[in-house]
Amino acid sequence: MSTPRTPLAGATRRASLAGATGMMFVGAGVAVSGVLADAALYPAQALRYTLGCALLLLLARCGGRVPHRPRGTEWLWLLGVSVTGLVVFNVALVRGSRHAEPAVLGVAVACVPVVMAACGPLLEHRRPQARVLCAALVVTAGSALVEGVGRSDTAGLLWALVTFACEAAFTLLAVPVLPRLGAHGVSVHVTWLAALIFTVLGIATGSWPALGRLDAADLLAIGYLATAVTAVAFVLWYSCVRTIGAARAGLLTGVAPAAAAAISVPVTGTAPAPLVWVGITVVALGLAVGLSEGPPHPRSTRTREPHRLDRAAAAVGHRPPARG
Repeated sequence: MSTPRTPLAGATRRASLAGATGMMFVGAGVAVSGVLADAALYPAQALRYTLGCALLLLLARCGGRVPHRPRGTEWLWLLGVSVTGLVVFNVALVRGSRHAEPAVLGVAVACVPVVMAACGPLLEHRRPQARVLCAALVVTAGSALVEGVGRSDTAGLLWALVTFACEAAFTLLAVPVLPRLGAHGVSVHVTWLAALIFTVLGIATGSWPALGRLDAADLLAIGYLATAVTAVAFVLWYSCVRTIGAARAGLLTGVAPAAAAAISVPVTGTAPAPLVWVGITVVALGLAVGLSEGPPHPRSTRTREPHRLDRAAAAVGHRPPARG
């Protein structure tokens, strides 16, 4: 007999689809970012995040939403996301590409699901699940097959390590503030903070005048990154993390290299190697295992507590007060 579909299962599917879609945009953005290889890093990224934040605010206004103002330590979490996940991450990609082939940096990012499966539940006051950890290892192995093996020197390996840490921090540091600020609020605040930091860096390094030398291809690439990878993908991703948790959402990062491999077909005109298809299959297997409905969440025991109280009250002849 089939299991009836529950609202929770439906929400999980929708959140997983949102996260996978966001990662598809990110994967396609890898190819688009190559257009900006020769552009000034700080001014280009400042423009990207400024446009992205403006789009997020416009969407919020159209939807009748007003992002909550951060308070207290929330500012530190948001600043941590901006500095590590947006600023240092982009710097590490550019600096690392000068010492390592793209596959090296890609494999470093592919290891993120394992960290999120182990550390995400701890930030959510839960214990890691063995099933999700195993699925994360499978997704990481599949992503590594998709990315392939590249050459690197010591500096490249260090930048790859920085890239890996920053990619994990982009999600993990947002976990404590997502419940109150929401996916849209977190996205708005981290993007304007990143735009401000990149603007300051551009002025400090004297690279700001290079903004005027961006050509049409550069502007189109920045437009895509600001719209699809920032304004859209950020909200989709954080919505997914808020709904299904950082551990299971982390598995969906395996979609990004698969999407990058797929988008390379029309861009380069060549089909992926057979090993890439094997890697995509392995990623799909890991996602199927990790995103499937597992045993009841340990945190759900709290929701069953009132029912036990109701039965206890009924046993002594008292009617429990109605719950709103």
